[in-house]
Amino acid sequence: MYLEKITSPADIKGYGPAERKALAQEMRDAMLRRASIHGGHFGPDFGAVEAIIALHTVFDSPRDKIVYDISHQSYPHKMLTGRVEAYIDEAHYDAVSGYTNPEESPHDFFNVGHTSTSISLASGLAKARDRAGRKENIIAFIGDGSMSGGEALEGLNVAGEMDTNFIIVFNDNDQSIAENHGGMYREFRRLRETGGTAPNNLFRAMGLDYRYVARGNDAEALIAAFEAVKDSQKPVVVHIHTQKGKGYKFAEEDRETWHYRMAFDIETGELKRPYTDPFQETTKAFVKETAKANPNFVFLAAGTMGGIGLSPADRAELGSQYVDVGIAEEHAVAMASGLARGGARPVFGTYSTFFQRTYDQMAQDVAVNHNPAVFLSVGASMYYMNDVTHLGFFDIPLFANIPNLVFLAPASLDEYAAVLRWSVEQTAHPVMIRMPVMGYEESPYAVRTDYSALNKYQMVTEGSGVALIGAGNFAQLASAAAAELEKEGIKATVINPIFLSGLDTALLDALKEKHSLILTLEDGILDGGFGQKIAAYYGMDKNIRVRCYGLSKEFYDRYRSKELARAHHLTAEQIAADTLTTFKRPRTY
Repeated sequence: MYLEKITSPADIKGYGPAERKALAQEMRDAMLRRASIHGGHFGPDFGAVEAIIALHTVFDSPRDKIVYDISHQSYPHKMLTGRVEAYIDEAHYDAVSGYTNPEESPHDFFNVGHTSTSISLASGLAKARDRAGRKENIIAFIGDGSMSGGEALEGLNVAGEMDTNFIIVFNDNDQSIAENHGGMYREFRRLRETGGTAPNNLFRAMGLDYRYVARGNDAEALIAAFEAVKDSQKPVVVHIHTQKGKGYKFAEEDRETWHYRMAFDIETGELKRPYTDPFQETTKAFVKETAKANPNFVFLAAGTMGGIGLSPADRAELGSQYVDVGIAEEHAVAMASGLARGGARPVFGTYSTFFQRTYDQMAQDVAVNHNPAVFLSVGASMYYMNDVTHLGFFDIPLFANIPNLVFLAPASLDEYAAVLRWSVEQTAHPVMIRMPVMGYEESPYAVRTDYSALNKYQMVTEGSGVALIGAGNFAQLASAAAAELEKEGIKATVINPIFLSGLDTALLDALKEKHSLILTLEDGILDGGFGQKIAAYYGMDKNIRVRCYGLSKEFYDRYRSKELARAHHLTAEQIAADTLTTFKRPRTY
């Protein structure tokens, strides 16, 4: 065994070819077992093993600084930088994050989980090095479709004129999460086919030197290439051709499915706990049915299949009505605006955490122009992804406060389907929809089909004394808390606002007649959120108290959702107990 003895990159410096080959196999074996039990990114890491062994053989980390784009290919790096126990000992599988993390190791320089950032981050390190008069190598490691992101191109443009040591390793596995899209990837294919000699070379056009390594999973070829550019005084791209998922048959044959994989059976590749998401399934059915009925309908994705699990067969069925812009969310938003202005009916779907990158386009290209594009935000919940770089619950303060943008949070499967239909059929407003991650199993009220009368909230149950306004995912929590209060003799009012971008002032005024306490519940950050709109509306009204439930403004990392909920009193029992205590305590001014 080699792997279990490695505590730092220095331990592999003296290895020969046979030892490096054995080490690569041990690394893949360890990652395979870990992924089968724990789940995690798969294909990116398996394809990058030899490249990372070669990087740590040639360069002297952490003096030489390696920045990983997205960093979901950083598992091999972590194994060589003192964190191997997290990959060979099941008891320690949760000891490290799925991304680079400076809190874990001096060999990591950034918390990175969003794409196309490495070149820009590394360019800053290079400039800082030069200003300080140091001489270390700066390396950006980028691949998995990340080159299509606008920030990567901006970074290349700046790097091209830096005239200093700056090494960009382009890990080209001919794949994003799904297949690559875009003109640059056609030209990258030609570079691969011609051994790097094709005339259309993006990197040379940007002013960078260029080297091509056809055998990107051959550690010896990579070591030779990296030694040739080490201490270079010009910015250079080393373009390596690797195989995503290398070393595991199922991942090699189905690179899309195996980009990320939950726990699975090693022999069959089948998931140990198969699951289906009813909201995803409803969305896919809607998209395909709408495309058939309306030739002007277009569904846009940005490298993530819209966040709704569109399979290759689904995408083929949609044909030209499906557009994957690559990992370029800002472009997707602006393109959706252009489609809407041109008379098409576009829906752009992606994860909430990635919509954070599009604020300016949502405000300027869409809302200022009042173009009726539709945006589907997936995973906007504390009950979805929990890595610090992939949190999806900052969206309400961001987008619910953009003028002209209608922001909707449906609370059941039926309501979600109705909101989808309405948003695509109407042409008066740009609309963002929070795709639920939970909700009423059956809607407790008749679901509307028309939402044209903006900011009209939905009365769920009518009572007195206390009113619970539960937004989207938390509408069911409001009803559950009301059920707890009813055990104590309090018949509470429950309201589902649906609209998070505006106030139903008529309903809020009517609540004053029979209510003295208003509770708002939202699956997101309180600061600047929906609840604060309600609190601000009631202001200093002496007859109304408002209490807002949600998350404090923090970056949370790898939290347990139930523990986080309890810490913020986001359980029905806690909300009911708080309410009983509040009723017993007189208000002071």
